[in-house]
Amino acid sequence: MKAIILAAGEGVRMRPLTLDTPKPLLKLAGQTVLDHIFDAFPSEIDEVVIVVLYLGEKIKEYCGDNFHGRKIQYAQGSEKGNAFSFLAAKPFVKEGERIMILYGDEIPSRENIEKCLAYKYSWLCKETSRPQSAGIAKLRKDLTIEEIIEKSPNPPSNLAAIGLMVMGGRVFNYEPEKNPNGEYYLTSILNKFLKEGKVYSVKTKGSRSLTKPEDIPIVEEFLRKSP
Repeated sequence: MKAIILAAGEGVRMRPLTLDTPKPLLKLAGQTVLDHIFDAFPSEIDEVVIVVLYLGEKIKEYCGDNFHGRKIQYAQGSEKGNAFSFLAAKPFVKEGERIMILYGDEIPSRENIEKCLAYKYSWLCKETSRPQSAGIAKLRKDLTIEEIIEKSPNPPSNLAAIGLMVMGGRVFNYEPEKNPNGEYYLTSILNKFLKEGKVYSVKTKGSRSLTKPEDIPIVEEFLRKSP
């Protein structure tokens, strides 16, 4: 099974730590974010596409073409937003494939990956105290996701969709749409996939996401408690 890691962003809110180091190569508890992500992969993830842009050569140099025993390929990201960066991985994915999509600044646990893989299609979610600043999952009665609503002043719930998704390769057939705030979010593509098939919400607690430098000790604590 193939995983796609979106690692193209500048990590502006993590500055000054990201001035010379891409966010996926920042170290937490002695290892880079990418090392932690790969350590969480089950054996069925045997190939990884890393989408790079900002300081991408450093990521390529660090990971090479085989990292943690897995074949690595690279796609060139886009400055137009993470939707277009995601689409850069299309040449590496077949339409009928089942794929895992991850953000390069979030560290999933192996347990959460396995929970997501238990469904054909799924999306990891967690409750947030700031739903207005997140992509919020609107659920059906069977706990499948009907839609992800980005940064709405009136979100339908406090359940945020976070950076671990299991989707089908045909997701690359869709075009992104511009959000009213001018951004091209990956969710504008994935929302179209949500209408096609049952994508189950998988609920988790805690946070392993790096947004600002203050997040580092918080994520390190989660890593110590549940590696």
